Amino acid sequence: MLNRRQFAIGSAAVASGGLVGGIAGIRLAQSESVHFTRRLPIPPLVDAAKQAGAVRLKVGSGRHAFVEGKPAPCYGYSGPVLGPAIRLRRGDEVEITVENALDVDTTVHWHGLLVPGDVDGGPHQVIKSGGTWRPRLKVEQPAATAWFHPHLHHDTARQVYMGLTGLIIVDDGSDASLGLPRSYGIDDLPIIIQDRSFASDGSLLYDLDPDPQTIQYGNRGTTIIVNGVVGPVARVPSGLVRLRVLNAANAQNFDLRFSDRREFRVIASDAGFLAAPVSMKQLRIAPAERFEILVDFGNRKPVMLETGPDTLMGIFGTVSPDGSADFVSIMRFEPTAMAATARYFPARLVEPAAANSQAAVQRRQFVLDSGICGGQRPTEMGMLPGMCINGKTHDLARIDVETRLGTLEIWEIVSVGMAHPFHVHGASFRILSLDGAPPPAHLAGWKDVVLVEDKAELLVAFNHSATPQHPFMYHCHILEHEDAGMMGQYVCA
Repeated sequence: MLNRRQFAIGSAAVASGGLVGGIAGIRLAQSESVHFTRRLPIPPLVDAAKQAGAVRLKVGSGRHAFVEGKPAPCYGYSGPVLGPAIRLRRGDEVEITVENALDVDTTVHWHGLLVPGDVDGGPHQVIKSGGTWRPRLKVEQPAATAWFHPHLHHDTARQVYMGLTGLIIVDDGSDASLGLPRSYGIDDLPIIIQDRSFASDGSLLYDLDPDPQTIQYGNRGTTIIVNGVVGPVARVPSGLVRLRVLNAANAQNFDLRFSDRREFRVIASDAGFLAAPVSMKQLRIAPAERFEILVDFGNRKPVMLETGPDTLMGIFGTVSPDGSADFVSIMRFEPTAMAATARYFPARLVEPAAANSQAAVQRRQFVLDSGICGGQRPTEMGMLPGMCINGKTHDLARIDVETRLGTLEIWEIVSVGMAHPFHVHGASFRILSLDGAPPPAHLAGWKDVVLVEDKAELLVAFNHSATPQHPFMYHCHILEHEDAGMMGQYVCA
């Protein structure tokens, strides 16, 4: 039997030194070892309207070179790794046929789509190996960048790590009226950021039998990949370019900036546009968060996108063992002679739907505890630690909260031990406060993920139904936390 910390997925290669996906010895390696020469892969665009409202996805295994010249086993949607970007239009009803060609069960969760619980793709909608699922999704929400990924009970983290991630673009026509960049793959780019550890032959390294420390802090890699590859280069028009940034890491927070410290504008977060662009030079993005940003490449100078170390890891504080706060380059942008179609930052965007906290009918508190709070399942190391919300680990047969359709509630989220990215299925929320203060401007719109360092107050809007047979989830989006039980279920009727 392979040692639990020496397993390279699909390969006999072993790790050399440090802890695979653990905490000790982890340091982002980009600055020392990566050459930025590979063209940024652009996931194919599947436009549901041009497919007569019918989209097909095949979940399968394949081989892909995350590291140039070193193909490795992985998972993907309708391809060897990742998945297509699916464009949905507000008002459409789309049938998606999902075929599971893996040798394991899976689910497909439409993260950020506001749909009923029976088509949400959570752990209750299992697609058996060899099986097919055909949900019909009615798109009834403003323009947004969402995504899709597995949500299988106890196996979400590994399946995402193996490559199962895809983007969703919800279009309501507002970006055209605002004059925003919207030529997919040219001036409107998907930027899917993840961290991975690799064996010497390029195989993915993942702890299949993690110890409590790895469970507590999540699986964290030494190398950043963007759109599935190490060291990509994006050739972009000279002028304004729109980046749809998704943090699809298992656990890592990214602290993004450009190497020349240029300003950019945040125009949208998880659930849609902000009221006006927000100028920033540095942007923290937590697992499962999405931001759309506008960047001006009009000076035609190449520039690197960088990330700093994750400083929100509780007592560990940083992924850099020497305590430094070094930034590392994760991709390169090279402007071309092509002129961008958009040349000016818009002054205003789309006013988010009103949110009146005085109309809330209920106030609830959820305490996310990353300490061990009960055995979860046996492994050769003993029992995996359970993680809790309000003292309880997740139970597929237990409904934790009952809400009413068409109402608002205030949810107070408290993080214990470290920062947790908190996600609610089937609903959007406005952040009322973070650690007692109003949210910064770029977090002031409707969202479905919030990074909670201490305490957050959320105004949650419940506008979609969920039954006890098909409840919605709420959970920490550190995927190892989710798999270990930091998740609850709610119904809405």
